[in-house]
Parts: sequence; C-alpha cells; structure tokens
Amino acid sequence: MNGQAAATRYESLDAIRGVAVMGILAMNIVAFALPFPAYANPAAGGPPSHLDLATWFFNFVLIDSKMRGMFSMLFGASTLLVIESAANGGRSAAGAHYSRMFWLGIFGLIHFYLIWFGDILFLYAACGLLIFLFRNLSVKALLIWAGAFFLIALALPGSLWTMLTMADAGTLPPEAMEGMKQALADMNNDMGPGTATYAKDIAIYLGSYAGIVGHRTGEMGSDPIFFLTMFSWETIGLMLIGMALFKSDMLTGGWEPTRYRKWAVACFLIGIPPLVALAFYQINNGFSAISVFGATIVWSIPFDTLLTVGWASLIMLLIKTAASAATRARLAATGRMAFTNYLTTSIVMTTVFYGYGLGLFGSIARLLLYLFCFGMWAAMLLWSKPWLERFQYGPLEWLWRSLSRWQLQPMRK
Repeated sequence: MNGQAAATRYESLDAIRGVAVMGILAMNIVAFALPFPAYANPAAGGPPSHLDLATWFFNFVLIDSKMRGMFSMLFGASTLLVIESAANGGRSAAGAHYSRMFWLGIFGLIHFYLIWFGDILFLYAACGLLIFLFRNLSVKALLIWAGAFFLIALALPGSLWTMLTMADAGTLPPEAMEGMKQALADMNNDMGPGTATYAKDIAIYLGSYAGIVGHRTGEMGSDPIFFLTMFSWETIGLMLIGMALFKSDMLTGGWEPTRYRKWAVACFLIGIPPLVALAFYQINNGFSAISVFGATIVWSIPFDTLLTVGWASLIMLLIKTAASAATRARLAATGRMAFTNYLTTSIVMTTVFYGYGLGLFGSIARLLLYLFCFGMWAAMLLWSKPWLERFQYGPLEWLWRSLSRWQLQPMRK
C-alpha cells in the first residue's frame, strides 16, 4: 500500500464515521423530542396519525438500530487503529486502550446523568474492555465470535419474550404466572399504547434542569448498568464485525465498487422484507407491549445487522464513486470529530426540547423532527472542517486524548 492509498483509505473510514454520527441523530431524534415510549411505539401517546405511522414505519425498517449498529462497527474498527498506533509509537497497546476506555466510561456517565439519558458511551467503554482480547484474530474468527455473541443477544430477550407471550395467553405454570403477569403489566405501563409513562415524561422534561438531573440520578440511576445487560452482547457482536470488516479492507475503501454494490443489494434484499413483516406484526397487534418488545428488541436483531452492513456498503460505494473531493473532506472532518459532534448534538437537542431551553418537548410531530436533524447535520458539516484546519483534534477528542495519556496534547497546528 503506497502513502496515497493509505491516506485515501483512512479518509474513507473517517467519511463513513461522519455519516454514522449524523445518522445516529436520525435514530435518536424521537428520544430527544418525545417521551421515551414513543421511540419504539408511535401509539404510546394515543392513536397515531397516518403521517406519524408512516414516519415510524420508515424509521423502524431503515434507520432504527442500523445507525447505532454502524456507529458500533466503526468503534470496533477504530479500536484496531488505536491499538496499531500505540504499538507503532512504542507505547503499550493494552495501556493505551484501557486508559481510553476508562475515560470514555467517565464521559459516558457524565453524559447520561448531566446531559441526556440516551448515552451509548458507557456501553461502548464497557464492551471495549472485552473486544481488546479479539484484536489479533483473523477475519473468519472474528465473524464466528460475532455470531456467538448475536446468538446470546437473541436468546436472552427471546426467552423473556416467550415467557411473556405464554403469560399473556395463560399457558405458564402457576408458579411462574404471577411474576410474569407483573412483568407484563410493568412492560405495558412502560411501552404499551396510551402508556401513563408518556404524560409523566412530558411533565419531567418540561421541568427544570435540577428536576431532570434528579430524575436521572434517582429513578433512572441504575439505567447505565441495565442498558449494559440488555445491549452488550449485540454491541460486542457489532464491534467484532467492524474489526473484521476493517481487516478485510471493506471499511477503508479497499474493495472494488462492484463488490460494495453486490453486498449492498444483497443485504437490503434479504433484510428489508422481514423488517417490514415485523412492522406489520406490531401494527396488527395494536402496538401491544409484547409485540413492540419482540419486534424491536429480539427478532429484528439479525435483520438490523444485515441492513447495517448494507448501509455501510452503500455509503462506501457512494464515497468511492459519487462523492466529490470536497464532500469527502467535509464528511471525513465530521467523522474525525465524531466524539465532539455526538456530545454537542446532545447538548443542542436537549436545550432545544427540554424545559430549561426552548421547551419544545412533546410538541413536534415525528416527521417535522427531521428538520432539526437537517439543521444539526449542516452544523456538523460546516464547522468540523474549518476547526480541523486550525487544530489537531476536535475539542473533546483533544480532552479524551490528553486524559488517556495523562499529558496535555498539542492542540494547534
């Protein structure tokens, strides 16, 4: 690989990371602007309009979990880059990696408790502790291990869904029925149509900053650990896929366009029909808590993963064949500042929607929420490149790097 090729490939990796950090806002915007039950259930606040239902349908099939999946895959790929950089620089690869994960976990907890409850950084830091052990495996071995983690990710919530379904049908043994009935009632309260949680969330998030932080540190205080137990298996699987795709040159632009095209077409053709079926399954069941839980948390996992790889293939194809040099540079700069852009998005969106800011929480229709996405995407693309023309790193990338190395890093170019 010559120097020019290496630069081009790394630009491709940064560019797809830029798309991912923008895409994850398209996935999260509903959770920023509406009560959390509405994230997975458009009927949580009452019967949805046709437009709300269509917007949810599009998001469920094409966006939800796919953008988080791509962000997770790219985290795995970036982990290999950091390990390689540390080794080439004569530093301890393990020391560099685990120091980064420690501080990422701290950032994640600050993000969760003080800014927004939808944090993924703590989850990534915890999963990152494990993926270091897989760094030297072959592409084939990484994919086998990823498959094993996905099986666990399916089996654990899948068994719960089965028991809840049996409890709802009254076919569980008597000794298990009472506990499952209570779990089902709790799930209906949290996720079902017309849930009481909806009105409660509006009251909380239109309140004061102190009240919101008090809710997170009190009633939601253990949620980072709960999210870890729920999503770590799938997240580790996605990170391992990212490591495999990085080693195979897929995420660095090393494939021919025809190969990217074939992968994108195959992944979308295989993945979309089951997701459409799962969407109709929820609609036909009136968005019952069981149907939402089963479709969103359990049975969509393999098809979400296929579409994640499909999106990555399509984006890499467009970066290689359609994007201008100026567009690639803008996207790459946005990707190099993904950490800063991710946290800045949380600060901006919570200020826009929460009571201590503009107070728009719960008042904007689903489709119109994407206007806020477009505005934030434009901001990321506009500010990231000029910043990196003057500085070595994004502000939070610099802070993370300095803390991880226990030494202030040079900032200005």
